[in-house]
Amino acid sequence: MADGIEDKTGSLKDQLSKIFEASLKVTVPDVHVEPLIVACAKKEFGDYQCNNAMSVWAKIKGSGTTFRGPQPVGQAIMKNIPETEMIESCSIAGPGFVNIKLSGKWIAKSILKMLIDGIDIWAPKLPFKRAIVDFSSPNIAKEMHVGHLRSTIIGDTLARMLEFSKVDVLRRNHVGDWGTQFGMLIEFLFEKFPSGEVNDQDIGELEVFYKASKKRFDDDTEFKERAQQAVVKLQAGEEKYRKAWAQICEISRKGYEKVYQRLGVHLEEKGESFYNPYIADTLDLLRQKGLIEESDGAQVIFIEGKKIPLIVVKRDGGFNYASTDLAALWYRLNEEKAEWIIYVTDVGQREHFEMFFTAAKRAGWLPTNESEYPKTSHVGFGLVLGDDGKRFRTRSTEVVKLVDLLDEAKTRCKAALVERGKAVEWTEEELESTAEAVGYGAVKYADLKNNRLTNYTFNFDQMLNDKGNTAVYLLYAHARISSIIRKSGKDIEELKKEGQLILEKNEERALGLHLLQFAEVVEEACTNLLPNVLCEYLYDLSEKFTSFYSVCQVVGSPEETSRLLLCEATAVVMRKCFHILGITPVYKI
Repeated sequence: MADGIEDKTGSLKDQLSKIFEASLKVTVPDVHVEPLIVACAKKEFGDYQCNNAMSVWAKIKGSGTTFRGPQPVGQAIMKNIPETEMIESCSIAGPGFVNIKLSGKWIAKSILKMLIDGIDIWAPKLPFKRAIVDFSSPNIAKEMHVGHLRSTIIGDTLARMLEFSKVDVLRRNHVGDWGTQFGMLIEFLFEKFPSGEVNDQDIGELEVFYKASKKRFDDDTEFKERAQQAVVKLQAGEEKYRKAWAQICEISRKGYEKVYQRLGVHLEEKGESFYNPYIADTLDLLRQKGLIEESDGAQVIFIEGKKIPLIVVKRDGGFNYASTDLAALWYRLNEEKAEWIIYVTDVGQREHFEMFFTAAKRAGWLPTNESEYPKTSHVGFGLVLGDDGKRFRTRSTEVVKLVDLLDEAKTRCKAALVERGKAVEWTEEELESTAEAVGYGAVKYADLKNNRLTNYTFNFDQMLNDKGNTAVYLLYAHARISSIIRKSGKDIEELKKEGQLILEKNEERALGLHLLQFAEVVEEACTNLLPNVLCEYLYDLSEKFTSFYSVCQVVGSPEETSRLLLCEATAVVMRKCFHILGITPVYKI
């Protein structure tokens, strides 16, 4: 191996890439090659593989090279690897694949370093600094229902993944707080409360209030005309109407906050109304670039390959979702300086986003190359289904309120804990907090473990099962690890300073390697905006821990110190996974 300097930061793949980049520069100095490092599919060959030999050979053959095929290229790549404590051995397979076995001592040393310095040293390095995640986004005066669950949970997890990766994340709640529906709501409010002074108790359930105002709007022509006038007055800024609008928004906001509080989700509201003042100037910019055309009395942007244009000004001169979204995008790029803007909505809105992103590229706001920044992404997700395979609804065919759903998850968890005798062993506070952590965690994990693009069936019995790939099973696994450490009676902080970690058995090494792969898994989940990748990793981690614990005695064994440190490292990584998934860990069960 050649001499070289080792960079000990970044994911395992990153670190190996740097080592093989140095080797490739020596092997083929005149050819620029990006290292191709992948995990080995068959573990008997090694941990990772460098797959550059064939592509290098394709570039250099016939150019007077001394190499006689891809395998000699692979041999040279292996020979020119710089001196490193990271790699134990390498071998060649097939047409020049370099199989890499990592050093067990190096794996152990890296885990101990993480335990001492904290898991943030394992954060992946991403090529941008600021992102906006636009998620949840309920409509004012409507109750948050099961349909908002996916956007809220997926959006929060994406934001947490990026935040862990040291990205400055602006969490945006783009609430529907502007538009024609406010005319009927305000007019109905004035009918019921002529003074215009109302509070939560007066209005009662906003959803009921909304439906009653909609019925009046549909059934009464005179009311409909007054409602349409109310919209004009609101948009013109008349104080009485602005005040009524603000009251309705505030009552709605209090309802959402209760849900966000339960889910542990933090959002900053910048609703449709916030961007309203920017729409006219934004559309002028697009007109100057010749993008906006007249069509059937409306103003539109034609998008290549789409039958219907993107309408930005309606026939009546009013603005719509597209005009608001374009103004918001301009603001986010120019005022908030976002490099990646991520929109989390159901897959049904995919075409709208495709058209609106294409319009922004035509305007020169976004690069046409998808891999360059700034960029935008639509994170679509499927439906939440009931056991009957249809949209999840109550027996009276109403959509299920999110608050009711979370309450039931907690109630069922508490009942299961009481049945197991925990009401006698624990305080009421411990019982409540554990039921909440497990209940809410179960709802979140059942959603996040699926590929977000697919529909999933909401089933309490499945999600609250303590066996299989569920939050309950994973939270119990974490509690068991915490219990092993507690029962040892050892001070884990002292062990971190004084102890040594040795990975002798295959199960110890397999668990150690999986722990070290955490950074690249988070990076993959961030890059592809897929939280289920992290869920798979977490479930595999608990399975690998079970394999280790079934063959390696921890407490009372000669290797107790080393194995307690491995238990602690597993618990630390599990807790970080739970944090990113928005799940509160439990320490006893």
